[in-house]
Amino acid sequence: MTPVFRSAHAAAAVWQTAAENCLAQLGGPPASLGFLYVTDVLSGHVADILQFFRQRTGCPHWVGTVGIGICVSGHEYLDEPAMAVMLGEFSPGAFKVFSGLRSADDLEIKRFTCGDRPANFAIIHADPRNNDVPELIKGLAAKLESGFVVGGLSSSRQQNPQIADKLTEGGISGVMFADDVTIATRLTQGCSPIGPKRVITQAQRNIIFKIDGRPALDVLKEDVGERLARDLNRLGGVIFAGLPITGTDTGDYLVRNLVGIDPARGIVAIGDLVENGGPIMFCRRDTKSATQDMTRMLDSIKQGLYTRPRGGVYYSCLGRGANLFGPESEELQMIKGAFGDFPLVGFFCNGEISHNRLYGYTGVLTLFA
Repeated sequence: MTPVFRSAHAAAAVWQTAAENCLAQLGGPPASLGFLYVTDVLSGHVADILQFFRQRTGCPHWVGTVGIGICVSGHEYLDEPAMAVMLGEFSPGAFKVFSGLRSADDLEIKRFTCGDRPANFAIIHADPRNNDVPELIKGLAAKLESGFVVGGLSSSRQQNPQIADKLTEGGISGVMFADDVTIATRLTQGCSPIGPKRVITQAQRNIIFKIDGRPALDVLKEDVGERLARDLNRLGGVIFAGLPITGTDTGDYLVRNLVGIDPARGIVAIGDLVENGGPIMFCRRDTKSATQDMTRMLDSIKQGLYTRPRGGVYYSCLGRGANLFGPESEELQMIKGAFGDFPLVGFFCNGEISHNRLYGYTGVLTLFA
């Protein structure tokens, strides 16, 4: 059975008004799985919103979470009360909603199956307050046939509820799919390298003393160029550390913040633990490089599809969206320009999940074909 999707979205000062507007847009036949994303302005009403859609649509299974912003086809909602809903009808046994992954012990006692079949792929939501999330992502991916999970960390200035048939929080929840559900996914970086791949030659935890045998700050200044090197205060939000992922041919890298610089000692501190002998490069985040990589990602995922996408989810970093692409939903407009108007929902995350890792400053697009 080929999944059929439909979606709706609305903003309103009162959540009931937005929900009624979405319901009027949905229509159509019954659905077995719903995706629901709500801006954090409405985080205290998520339970009521979920109950509304479950009762009024008859859809029995739901997943989702809150975000400071949410995504739909060609548009983003930021800092306003809004919601986005997508319904899909899947064959029996093609998926399973799950929750309660809070520690490594939970990975050992949970069954990662869809009916009597092994789970192949998962879309997940994670609690940013749980420090074990990166290891849980890795462990969950290892339990799936494809080794792939996608998703994001909830983002909220208030509560962090997740939806997995009911409200949950504190760990990872989501939905697993069997291998008869055709899915394509790609990741786009929000940065581009500005220097060569280098080697960390002396470090302790997140503090880098030497790169390529030289003071780390000297190498950073060389890579950023004379103009930025003269005023290191201008590096924040523009220059980042990139940690290339070993053992992959995709060229992916983890983007991490520069969290400290000691000019007297030539030391650079970044927002992640590093080891001697590990690779590192410095990256620039700007609209041009992000747009170029977004175009590359969209071209790549289009080449892997045999049909127009039936539905999709998009998870983007809070540092992207209007902050990077501009105020007119340009990031979502690029997806719409590549595929046309199709059911798409998602949210702006505190961290993005792709394959078996937690990323930052990225966008993760996943399409149902």
